[in-house]
Amino acid sequence: MSNRHLSRTIAMQTLYEWDFNGKQEGIEAINARNIEQFAPGLDDTEFIKNLVKGVLEKMPEIDEIITKTAPEWPLDQITVIDRNILRLGVFELIFSKEVPPKVAINEAVELGKTFGGESSGKFVNGVLGTLYKQLPESEKEKEQPKAETQESADTAVPQPLE
Repeated sequence: MSNRHLSRTIAMQTLYEWDFNGKQEGIEAINARNIEQFAPGLDDTEFIKNLVKGVLEKMPEIDEIITKTAPEWPLDQITVIDRNILRLGVFELIFSKEVPPKVAINEAVELGKTFGGESSGKFVNGVLGTLYKQLPESEKEKEQPKAETQESADTAVPQPLE
């Protein structure tokens, strides 16, 4: 597992735990505990912190994007895990711009397949694929940074939500 994938997994776990517990505990404490527990030797924990912080800062906008993109799925009816995978994916796809769109989509789909239900990967791919189709062409063609694995770029196949 690449460091970036592990970092996304920890960020997703942090967002999930915080959301699942009614947003009661401070998210910084949850994140620190998850980093210590799941990635004690990870060199660059700033990526995890930036993902979590970015999602929190943009959450109202992210939730609105999800609601508009999947109108037949009210946000509170999307499973907690899928909701937070989507939040992370939307953040990376629309706001972060740190990775190419296809990598952001593929990483979110992989999180859905690994941690979500039977149809989570397809659902996440559908929502993010719909958003991808709405991106300007100049945003779709970004090059992949060297920190990402080539496998992520090669396997991303965004599909629109049907």
